[in-house]
Amino acid sequence: MPLVEPREVLARSELVLLTVPDDVLPGLVAGLVETGAVRPGQLLVHTSGRHGNDVLEPALRAGALPLALHPVMTFTGTPVDVQRLAGCSFGVTAPEELRLAAEALVIEMGGEPEWIAEQARPLYHAALALGANHLVALVAQSMELLREAGVGAPDRMLGPLLGAALDNALRSGDAALTGPVARGDSGTVAAHVAELRAHAPHAVAGYLAMARTTADRALTHGLLKPELAENLLDVLGSSGEDDDRGGPR
Repeated sequence: MPLVEPREVLARSELVLLTVPDDVLPGLVAGLVETGAVRPGQLLVHTSGRHGNDVLEPALRAGALPLALHPVMTFTGTPVDVQRLAGCSFGVTAPEELRLAAEALVIEMGGEPEWIAEQARPLYHAALALGANHLVALVAQSMELLREAGVGAPDRMLGPLLGAALDNALRSGDAALTGPVARGDSGTVAAHVAELRAHAPHAVAGYLAMARTTADRALTHGLLKPELAENLLDVLGSSGEDDDRGGPR
């Protein structure tokens, strides 16, 4: 396929797909409109999770038909990406008169439309980043620590555990919480923090943040006994003193 200028791409297309980083999208849309590349009646679709239709307002004024179709999937740039679209949810924001068109496009790609209000797009995208992007960082750090502990195949060790934990969480939410924090084993948590400070100080802040979040959720949902929560939260609070003062990490 020949490489051509954006203006020529739009001139040849009835449907234009904009797949650029979130922060680049507003400038791209404005630039395309300013050059006269956007035509009345042209479907202009972006795949940003953060943005809805507001970012396409300049194109709408030029007569284009705006759609926000965000595939809720992580992509690798390999052929497997296309296969992963099958059954994938799409966060869709569209004008009322274009909802049928948006739904048809998503279904044609093998996806499932999920309607997201314009004002809810940033929260929707934050939720996805929290669940997926941060998960990658957590798993990578866990594998790193297991190697430090002498485990030869941390991926093989974590695979079944994480698969079960994810399945349980999707089925049961907070009721799936397990481990020393949810049980209120403050001694074990203190030992974890001590080991991390000695062998992986860069991991302490993340461990403490997630442990506090886990404790709060376990306590709220009645999984963590109040009498055990006090000691646990004392450990988590005192363990984080250096981090809160900007000291050793």
